[in-house]
Amino acid sequence: MAHHTLKSSYTSLVDRLNLFPQGAPPSKLLDKILIMLFSEKEAHLVSLLPIKPFTAAKAARVWKMRLPEAQRILDKLASRAILVDIDQNGETEYVLPPPMAGFFEFSMMRIRSDVDQKVLGELFYEYLNVEEDFIKDLFTLGETQLGRVFVHEPVLSNKNAIHVLDYERASEVIRTASHMGVGTCYCRHKMLHVGRACDNPLDICMTFNTTGASLIKHGFARQVDVMEGLDLLDQAYESNLVQFGENVRNRVNFICNCCGCCCEAMIAARRFAIFNPVHTSNFIPGIDEQSCTGCGKCVNICPVEAMTLVSANDPKKPNRKIAKLNEEVCLGCGLCIRACKEDSLALQSLPARVITPLNGTHRAVVMAIERGKFQHLLFDNKVLFSHRALAAVLGVILKLPPIKQIMATQQVKSRYFEALISYSERDLTQKNCN
Repeated sequence: MAHHTLKSSYTSLVDRLNLFPQGAPPSKLLDKILIMLFSEKEAHLVSLLPIKPFTAAKAARVWKMRLPEAQRILDKLASRAILVDIDQNGETEYVLPPPMAGFFEFSMMRIRSDVDQKVLGELFYEYLNVEEDFIKDLFTLGETQLGRVFVHEPVLSNKNAIHVLDYERASEVIRTASHMGVGTCYCRHKMLHVGRACDNPLDICMTFNTTGASLIKHGFARQVDVMEGLDLLDQAYESNLVQFGENVRNRVNFICNCCGCCCEAMIAARRFAIFNPVHTSNFIPGIDEQSCTGCGKCVNICPVEAMTLVSANDPKKPNRKIAKLNEEVCLGCGLCIRACKEDSLALQSLPARVITPLNGTHRAVVMAIERGKFQHLLFDNKVLFSHRALAAVLGVILKLPPIKQIMATQQVKSRYFEALISYSERDLTQKNCN
């Protein structure tokens, strides 16, 4: 294949990835990563695929090839965790996951010999941690983010527990998942190859439900039962790791057990705190200034540097320090509560609940609208040709606040959408009047 065609294949793949609400800014480093993960033929074929779930028959039509050949290519890509294969009512559907959380992580979730993971880890580090454009775009565009923090359950008091909903508990995700797989932590594995890894557990990255089932099937994750899953969660608690998971209420697909030094979400939460890159839990620590001794344990354990020590302004003890919280930065994880031995910290409920999208469709639609990519989500995936998919998207749109409905119609420029939303508003007004 000629050089200009090679370049075109990978450029087209980058263009396809940028149809996701969370895209991948073009970069020479990204090109090198994709060349390691995709052959030029695979890059071309994947660039033609929709970013919503599709069947082998759909891929065969898009690729203009016979079904058995398309099936072989799809299964090969799924076996390398480039695609996620999902069994639905006796039929297999495939989906191209976004780069993150997606095939970037999957490529480092097990030790493998088909790619040079040291070189790959170094490229990921340069692209994500040095160049930063990808991480900044991923975590700072729009109000609705990819992930959210789960509260540290061991520090919940009986009073707190009343206010914690099931979907806010990592333990409940483990108990209710159809499948659970555990693999190598992408972030610490990547840092290992650049000499920056900490000594926190590696084999503790959790995937669930359809994503977990696919990764287990192809050996990228080890299947575990509920009991072992809860044991691993306890291990994460003992290691003072933050549970950072998919920002949905139903069918959570991943929970990372994050350290402040290696994990992308925690690094982003420090570097881009003013953009609120991570959705917080519904709690915040309250400080009892009278009993605080200024020992600094809460400062040392906070993964996002939300805690500091300041003067207590105590005339009798001029050198006395106390903890001070930066509420704009705090994730509400609760690690500081566990670290405090003086019982000077306690979890308090936020005055207003953090809104968590219902499911992946809800989150994708809102993220796409906020990032100006709703038209891609709707038309480039041919979602209008599937009544079920269109109904799901419309269902989300009609429940959004008016400002986001306006943003959606401006991006799509559809008279059908405008009429639908206007009709919905009139119907709601009539119901309220009656």
